[in-house]
Amino acid sequence: MSFREEEDGRDLRKPFLHTGSWYRMGSRQSSIMGSSAQIIRDNSVSVLLCVLIVALGPIQFGFTCGYSSPTQSEIISDLGLSLSEFSIFGSLSNVGAMVGAIASGQIAEYIGRKGSLMIASIPNIIGWLAISFAQDSSFLYMGRLLEGFGVGVISYTVPVYIAEISPQNMRGGLGSVNQLSVTLGILLAYVLGLFVNWRVLAVLGILPCTILIPGLFFIPESPRWLAKMGMTEDFEASLQVLRGFDTDISVEVTEIKRSVASTGKRTTIQFSDLKRKRYWFPLMVGIGLLMLQQLSGINGVLFYSSNIFEAAGISSSDIATVGLGVIQVIATGVTTWLVDKAGRRLLLIVSSSGMTLSLLLVSVAFYLKDVISEDSRFYSILGILSLVGLVALVITFSLGVGAIPWVIMSEILPVSIKGLAGSIATLANWLTSWAVTMTANLLLSWSKGGTFAIYTLMTAFTIVFVTLWVPETKGRTLEEIQRSFR
Repeated sequence: MSFREEEDGRDLRKPFLHTGSWYRMGSRQSSIMGSSAQIIRDNSVSVLLCVLIVALGPIQFGFTCGYSSPTQSEIISDLGLSLSEFSIFGSLSNVGAMVGAIASGQIAEYIGRKGSLMIASIPNIIGWLAISFAQDSSFLYMGRLLEGFGVGVISYTVPVYIAEISPQNMRGGLGSVNQLSVTLGILLAYVLGLFVNWRVLAVLGILPCTILIPGLFFIPESPRWLAKMGMTEDFEASLQVLRGFDTDISVEVTEIKRSVASTGKRTTIQFSDLKRKRYWFPLMVGIGLLMLQQLSGINGVLFYSSNIFEAAGISSSDIATVGLGVIQVIATGVTTWLVDKAGRRLLLIVSSSGMTLSLLLVSVAFYLKDVISEDSRFYSILGILSLVGLVALVITFSLGVGAIPWVIMSEILPVSIKGLAGSIATLANWLTSWAVTMTANLLLSWSKGGTFAIYTLMTAFTIVFVTLWVPETKGRTLEEIQRSFR
């Protein structure tokens, strides 16, 4: 299968998919056409199938995030851990994810997006097994580090893969499926945690990656990565599968080829390359959004939501936590539908504004609960207000700040530096997440009102950051977005 290599892109023939390596991982392999090829004939169907398969990765991500909340009291009791030791356990996934983030860009650049997800699945499976059989803190910590490493690689690779395979009119919505899947994973951990003990819950954590591994053999590699690596036939065939066998892809092929040609095939990028404005500005936007996402304190709220609800006076804290997870899934689903209609910037501004007001309400409510007597008639009202604020926080976070930073990061980083720059941005996210998770329990013990006041200031700054520096990427191809920074 080939195209006539005409520089202006005219008279390009539509390719015929043959038994080549369209589902390529890291090396040339023969295709498994058969029934799967017959299913993938429509552009939306083929892309959706690919997104649904890789979405198992962020489901694993979410399951890791949600695991701490329903299991805290059981693990502390069974293994005799202190609160600080459990806080270390909760934060070690972030430490592992930081290591995974550092490695993720280079792994994804050298062996492809699919190969990267395959590698990420293995430590996740081993990590959950280690946790399920843990008899002391050492196995518990080792398992958490391993699954954190896998999640760190997944958190970079999945949004990049989705952005690189999606048509421009669907890219925002499909990119938001990444965060939607994270929320589904969190909800699964919450719900299953009501019915099974912490060891069984850890075994169930194996399932997403166990299904993901075989699923990767039935989807094509990222066409933009294949083009960058000079695998022209595989690139064209992969794009044809994604857009549908009857779709003329000649214009898109030409645009991608020109973009790759303008940067050249480079697998090694130096830090000095990031000094150019076309590189450092999108990198700073990506880092800023991903750090501010975590500085909102959302992971601290989700990791320790049961404790926060108990402090708010909610007797059925586990049920309330599950309800919070359901709300988060629904709100993120709304974002998936809105993001290609309303645009990224508007949703980010609305989301961060809502979070600021919600956090302020929670902060004031908890502060007043500390100074008002429990016998006061206002005490129960303050508990309700803090609950309303927490629910509003999760809803407004899910409407933009939860999903869109990952979408924008995957859109604005040029393909030539995506490996290095994406690793740096993902590392910044996980480093901030670790700091928030590690300090959340301690800060909440110090002052719940003060803790949420700190988070309020962070989300208020997010409004300023988005207004001044974040570009709108809706309706533009990746190549158009990246050219705008030159």
